[in-house]
Amino acid sequence: MRFLKFVFITIIVLAILGYGVYYFGTNIASEKLMDALSAELENSGELENIKQIIENDPELTAFLKDAESVDESTLPFTSKEQATRVLVKKIGISGLQDIQSKVQQGQITKEELLQEVEEKLTAEEITALKVIAYKEIYN
Repeated sequence: MRFLKFVFITIIVLAILGYGVYYFGTNIASEKLMDALSAELENSGELENIKQIIENDPELTAFLKDAESVDESTLPFTSKEQATRVLVKKIGISGLQDIQSKVQQGQITKEELLQEVEEKLTAEEITALKVIAYKEIYN
């Protein structure tokens, strides 16, 4: 009986530790990813290029303009860090890197990208991403 208690307690402790490592690991990974991406965009001047591309594309402008009138209190997340955490959990770091390489090489269209994201995220999460992107670009 004593052995069973020991095994049971050990399993519970390991499960709690595993969850803690997973939770804090995804937080750390998402923060590092967000910091690296923000620094890269700002240092390379790509942020201004992205703004110009969006402003010159009526389809993208219309896509983001919807975010202007959204009530932020109904969104599942409102910060870049929270958005990154959701993207890392739902798409994965390797999935995000794959998407990035496809976009850079021109192997994926806007429609294919949107379809891929819509398969993995809910409508509310996509709306929250639109709001964050709108804030980053126009504020």
